[in-house]
Amino acid sequence: MAHIALTIAGSDSGGGAGIQADLKAMSALGIYGASVITAVTAQNTRAVTAMHGIPLDIVTAQIAAVLGDLDVGAIKIGMLETPETIETVADAIVGFNGPIVLDPVMIAKSGDALLAQDAVATLRDVLLPRATVLTPNLPEAARLLDQLEAASAAEMVAQGRALVDLGAQAVVMKGGHAKGDTCHDILISDSRVLAEFTAPRCQTHNTHGTGCTLSSSIAAGLAKGLPLEQAVGQAHEYLQGAIGAADDLDVGHGHGPVHHFHRFWQA
Repeated sequence: MAHIALTIAGSDSGGGAGIQADLKAMSALGIYGASVITAVTAQNTRAVTAMHGIPLDIVTAQIAAVLGDLDVGAIKIGMLETPETIETVADAIVGFNGPIVLDPVMIAKSGDALLAQDAVATLRDVLLPRATVLTPNLPEAARLLDQLEAASAAEMVAQGRALVDLGAQAVVMKGGHAKGDTCHDILISDSRVLAEFTAPRCQTHNTHGTGCTLSSSIAAGLAKGLPLEQAVGQAHEYLQGAIGAADDLDVGHGHGPVHHFHRFWQA
């Protein structure tokens, strides 16, 4: 029987992030991916030029259709855009007892906003406590906590602990926005550091979809039944390989996507 993961997120017409990145990552890691689309974006490597939220009843119907038939082992939640969409998703997954990976998507790689300002509190109060693991980058963690962005590993740990205190079972504080030659991610659970993952920082501007890819890769590992630390470690290793091969793709003229299938074919 195939292991199955469900991604609930927005669609990226450029194919580098959102639902498209999630399904690519899940497939590359040997997982059958199902999807619930919450919004459609007109997007490429340069900008998000338009966005349309899916009607809430259709979001609910998609979730009910998938969970009512497929044996979903884990859920990844990404772009939700509005408070109403967040509440709709939260209500629709009440009966799901498996692991949930919450990626608090707020800003596209192009700098365009993907989460309404008034939706941040709803995300924090309604969905964050449901998360098995929360995967914020440094700006997202700071915004959730209404603090300044972490500027050191110690501050990353402190903010991760604060997010656990808000209800998340675990937090992966992603260091991709930090400075330095090393990328440093920290996994925190029960207010303690479970693991740290480091890699040399790849000097590339082709990093579109990295957050979506990491969170969906963690969901893939959890859907297989891997322990959290192992699932995050697998996802970190996979993403670093995808970033390292990103320049070979040469897709678009802005922030290009990572190479989700770098283990299977070369551009």
